[in-house]
Amino acid sequence: MEILKFNLKGSHAFFKVPEVNTYYYFTYGNIHKVALLGMLGAIMGYKGYQMEDKDYLEFYEKLQYLNVSIVPEQKQGYFQKKIQVFNNSVGYASKEAGGNLIVKEQWLENPEWTIYIQIKDEESRELAERIMARKCTYMPYLGKNDHMADISGMCIVSGEERFPKNETADSLVPEGAVQFDWDEMTYRYEEYLPVGLKESTNLYRTHRFIFTDAEMDQCMQPVYKVEGRNLLFF
Repeated sequence: MEILKFNLKGSHAFFKVPEVNTYYYFTYGNIHKVALLGMLGAIMGYKGYQMEDKDYLEFYEKLQYLNVSIVPEQKQGYFQKKIQVFNNSVGYASKEAGGNLIVKEQWLENPEWTIYIQIKDEESRELAERIMARKCTYMPYLGKNDHMADISGMCIVSGEERFPKNETADSLVPEGAVQFDWDEMTYRYEEYLPVGLKESTNLYRTHRFIFTDAEMDQCMQPVYKVEGRNLLFF
C-alpha cells in the first residue's frame, strides 16, 4: 500500500475544546482528525467554516474518508501547554466599554507530529501530489491562523498489513482497536479527540485515543508496518 508521509510542526498550536469557554479556552493535547482534515482542505482549496453552514462543511464532505495515522513526536505524547493572554479589539468582540475582549487561550508549545495518509483513491492521490509539490490554495495552520503549520519531509512510503503481538504501537490508537498488556508499560496518554462531525449540526464526534509503550496483546483492526513503525489508521 502506498502511504503519504510528512512531518507537521509549529511553534504553537491551538485546537479548541468547545465545551469549556468560561474563563479560558482550552486546547486538545494533540492534533485530531477533524483539525487535520481542515488543514488538508485548505491545501486543496475547499471551503471551511461558514456562519450559514448547516450541512457538512466542504472540506469534511470531501476528505472524511481519508485513513490517517498520527504519531506524536514526543515520547509520552504530551506537549507542554501555556496560557496566553491577549486583547481582541476589533470592536464587535465584546460588549464591554471600548469593545475590547481579553482572550485567554491554552496553547501547545512546539508540537510536532508525523502524519501518514493512505493513498487509496483519486482524492488522496491528488492531495499527495499537492503536498509533494508544495502547492496549496490556502495557508495551512494548526487550529487557528495564528499558528502557521510547518510541513516538511514529504515522501511516499509503503506499508505492510500485519497483526503484531508483543510489540508496541507507535501511533495514536483508537480505543477498542487494540488490547494492551498493561503490566510492563511506563507511560499511558489518553484523551477523547474529535474523529468526525455530526450531520446538520457540525458538532464534534469524539473517540478515546491511547498513546502508550504497553505491548499489543490482541489487535481488532489491521496494524501497518511502515519504516519500522507500527501504525493504526482511522
